[in-house]
Amino acid sequence: MRRAIITWTVVAAVVLGAFAGTVVILNSTLYSASGFVRSYLDALSSKNAPVALELAGSGQRSTASRAMLDPAAMGDLENIQFISESSFAYGIQRVVFSYVAGGRPGQSSFDVQRTGNVLGLFSSWTFATAPYSVVQMSVLNSQDFTANGVDLTTPEQGTVVPLVVFTPSAITITHESKFLTANPLIVVAAQPGASVVAALDVRANSALVAAVQGKVDDLLDTCTTQTVLLPTGCPFGQQISNRIVSTPQWSMSEYPAVRLIPGSEPATWLMPVTNGAAHLTVDVQSLFDGTTSSFDEDVPFTVSYLVTFLSNDDVLITAQR
Repeated sequence: MRRAIITWTVVAAVVLGAFAGTVVILNSTLYSASGFVRSYLDALSSKNAPVALELAGSGQRSTASRAMLDPAAMGDLENIQFISESSFAYGIQRVVFSYVAGGRPGQSSFDVQRTGNVLGLFSSWTFATAPYSVVQMSVLNSQDFTANGVDLTTPEQGTVVPLVVFTPSAITITHESKFLTANPLIVVAAQPGASVVAALDVRANSALVAAVQGKVDDLLDTCTTQTVLLPTGCPFGQQISNRIVSTPQWSMSEYPAVRLIPGSEPATWLMPVTNGAAHLTVDVQSLFDGTTSSFDEDVPFTVSYLVTFLSNDDVLITAQR
């Protein structure tokens, strides 16, 4: 009996020792401050938004758009590596991790604090500063943009729309439509509670330039069909003081090359003042001595047009005086 008691005592001691060791190990890993942060980062890496939101807490997200907290809008996060952990006043632990977000290496610091114990044995933690950032997003020359593949819009052209994002996040912002384009803008939100300013510069694409060029060319070609010295509603014409003795014939010798800049009003683009040349052929009789000669010359001119988008995906050009 004595031997059995000793045996069971030893077994119990071993079990209790192993259990205590397990508790110590878990509190230093999974249930540690760094383990808590890693669990959050792993949720971001797997694009598990519900778990990430639960671990991140509510934070101070105000009225900013939550569209980027959807799993479909979450960017890639990989190669997560623990860097350091340090203690501060009031029980704050600062945990630093490195990672690759959207193909770009980065590093973030997270402040966490203990909130109690799980089952009286394991530490529980919360973020002292919720791991969200706000991207103050604006779009130049348009209202529409795409962020990590999600189509979004601003209330008005050029106004700021605040977007709440998980920290860390890499957001690729683009615009691509029938007539407009923008170079991709990559925004990285690396520090919890930070505000990041981003502006996407939307420009006219080659399709818009080609469409406007076609309309300008057609308008000028129509002008050349008028058999008068000063075609009505056209940018070119020629005053001749002598008598005209043949029908004026116009042709285009140099079409203005279209380039476009943003207009002063939303959804408008401006073709700045641009040079062109038309050719005029007409016979002229001198009022002085009655001799006849031919006027056969290029007539230079300048044009400027305002380009407006129409509802049917077409454009309207209006001459600027």
